[in-house]
Amino acid sequence: MKFGFFDDNNKEYVITTPQTPWPWINYLGNEDFFSLISNTAGGYSFYKDAKFRRLTRYRYNNVPMDSGGRYFYIKDGESIWSPGWKPVKAELDYYECRHGLSYSKITGEKEGLRAEVLFFVPLNAWCEVQKMTLTNNTSEVKKIKLFSFLEWCLWNAEDDQNNLQRNLNTGEVEVADSTLFHKTEYRERRNHYAFYHVNVPIQGFDTDRESFIGLYNDFSNPMAVLEGKPRNSYAHGWSPIASHYLEIELKPGEKKDLVFVLGYVENSEEEKWEKKNVINKKPAIALINRFNSVEKVNRAFDELKNYWTGLLDSFVLKSEDEKLDRMVNIWNQYQCMITFNLSRSASYFEVGIGRGMGFRDSNQDLIGFVHQIPERARERILDLASTQFPDGGAYHQYQPLTKKGNNAIGGDFNDDPLWLILSTSEYIKETGDFSILEENVPFDSNPALAKPHFEHLKASFYHVVNNLGPHGLPLIGRADWNDCLNLNCFSNDPNESFQTTGNKKDGKAESLMIAGLFVVYGREFVALCRKIGKNQEADEAQKHVDKMVEAVKRYGWDGEWFLRAYDYYGNKVGSKENEEGQIFIESQGWCGMALIGHEEGMVEKALDSVKERLDCQYGLVLNNPAFTKYKIEYGEISTYPPGYKENAGIFCHNNPWIMIAETLIGRGERAWEYYAKICPAYLEDISDLHRTEPYVYAQMIAGKDAYKPGEAKNSWLTGTAAWNYYAVTRYILGIRPEYDGLRIDPCIPPSWKGFQVKRKLRGTTFLITVENPNSVSKGIKRIELDGNKLDENIVDSFDGGLHEVLVVMG
Repeated sequence: MKFGFFDDNNKEYVITTPQTPWPWINYLGNEDFFSLISNTAGGYSFYKDAKFRRLTRYRYNNVPMDSGGRYFYIKDGESIWSPGWKPVKAELDYYECRHGLSYSKITGEKEGLRAEVLFFVPLNAWCEVQKMTLTNNTSEVKKIKLFSFLEWCLWNAEDDQNNLQRNLNTGEVEVADSTLFHKTEYRERRNHYAFYHVNVPIQGFDTDRESFIGLYNDFSNPMAVLEGKPRNSYAHGWSPIASHYLEIELKPGEKKDLVFVLGYVENSEEEKWEKKNVINKKPAIALINRFNSVEKVNRAFDELKNYWTGLLDSFVLKSEDEKLDRMVNIWNQYQCMITFNLSRSASYFEVGIGRGMGFRDSNQDLIGFVHQIPERARERILDLASTQFPDGGAYHQYQPLTKKGNNAIGGDFNDDPLWLILSTSEYIKETGDFSILEENVPFDSNPALAKPHFEHLKASFYHVVNNLGPHGLPLIGRADWNDCLNLNCFSNDPNESFQTTGNKKDGKAESLMIAGLFVVYGREFVALCRKIGKNQEADEAQKHVDKMVEAVKRYGWDGEWFLRAYDYYGNKVGSKENEEGQIFIESQGWCGMALIGHEEGMVEKALDSVKERLDCQYGLVLNNPAFTKYKIEYGEISTYPPGYKENAGIFCHNNPWIMIAETLIGRGERAWEYYAKICPAYLEDISDLHRTEPYVYAQMIAGKDAYKPGEAKNSWLTGTAAWNYYAVTRYILGIRPEYDGLRIDPCIPPSWKGFQVKRKLRGTTFLITVENPNSVSKGIKRIELDGNKLDENIVDSFDGGLHEVLVVMG
């Protein structure tokens, strides 16, 4: 069942009913100021950090779902309603939500009055703009009462819900004309405040929640709205809100536009005050003046749309499949940019108070957006590297406000260091900018420990070499990529975290997933060393890679697939000898991508086992059989019900690793089958089952052992976005930047007749036409550059011009 449709021309998903199976959300903002907005105008806003600078309050996991947002109440005679249906939930005569690229437009109509609200965060602005257009579609004069509403968060989103004995005494506001200011704690240690403004005179306001809503009412029926009159209340302590009251008259057929601005301001210590206890409003006024008319707002909106047109122009696919085109050209790239901005910090599943920017996550996310904003990719790589420890290990995450690592989860996730080699090598291949390797970068955010970035990559490589177990395989540490495989935890206490409890400090648990990862990015490190003339470094590193390959062949092969690990006691994990969890996806993916044992048939055999044991209607499950009892030596993975999350759920992040491995051995049909099974655009018809947004990937889809197979959870902020984009563009379509140029090596279903791609790389545009006259999956018969035949399938003409490339498969 569908709940809307794709409007590819406008790059929008159009939702036609407010009652979607789960709140379907969008993200506003592209750099410092961000908002989450649902299809019913729920969500919240924050500056840089969803924990420490949250502007508006939102209640997660609440009843009813999706409580809190930027709401408008319309009182039209005795009728009360909201354009986004919620929170009033009055039946609307018309409803539509258009989620676009960094904007959403929500329209409601009731009894001849139409209210359309455009929400977006302008470029280079610390604010959210809300342009409301009211239209009287009747033949009678409409006299309406309009109330805006949002609820301020007391800045620290975690403390906001915990420290009520303090928070219910600290709320402070100011009101100046049509602007409502939130200045809680400003006179103490803060130099920032927020405001909510409307660009017309108001007839009243409220800033105290209880005065506006009433103690025993809720968002759906505020007393002020029911009675049609504001209280002109000031919040002193208690819970501050911002609500404008406007009385509006509309003649038949008349339209009126209003501009609301939700903004954030920082003042220097010397410029905090206009006078005693009166905040310096000059920066707020300057920001408001940028968007105080419809004309200015429309210009800003056009700038935003043009910005996205430019971002999406670096890779444009034209195929015979509109679903593939819309994912590759629009939605997958869009989601990659959102994960770049927010990592795993703030979604409708990630509450924005704990995870910050992940070291592993952000390095992987980069492969999905480096072609769009390479200069910001460079900055992100250096930010991540500066949180690394001198031994190559890393904080598992850092806070975006400070860019410093934090100990909330700590370090010792032994896959972390290798992802820095991935991000750096992909950045250099995209840009040709080797100078990043010479950039002086601190270790542990300490400038005194700064060394060239190349030394960070070297430390990453040797962190694995220096942390090997009894079989010569990498020690897993707290965990590897799978945070829930906790082989050194042994937890019996329900009050402790699996990830932070490492009570087996002498653990010798080893990871085959890290082993395959090391071979892939160890070879990348070797190639990079040779490229910059460090041949001795390359020779030494190659020896360690070769030793790892042999260790995997000797100790990591289970006869039909690769083992997953060795546990604390040295027992096999992911073996036919196990009762449950006999085969895992991660080691098949990474050892397959490394082509370990390919000559001996290991890779093909392992991937066939994946098909036989892990495949189902909705994607590849993570392990099989699912765990049905708690294994203390395995940790969190065995705590989930069968078919969910890491316990035999379809953890979509790792499915692309299998897709890539399949393309490397030439099986395009199977790679494509796996791609289409989890790609959102192909799941739109089962939205009632899938539940999450049909335009973005989810982290997890319930697997074949689950109560409801095919149901998705945790959408938007997932490495699935970057890895699927990487798999489909670089390995299925086969358009792959390398140090020496653009390699073209498709691996597609034999039924495909071909496709076209526009690819911009290093200032040069390539128009690539791929033809498949002989119905093959892989192999290049002929390649031409501007009509001239090339000897190999790599193009290296970077002259800033436009070039046509013809590729004939065969």
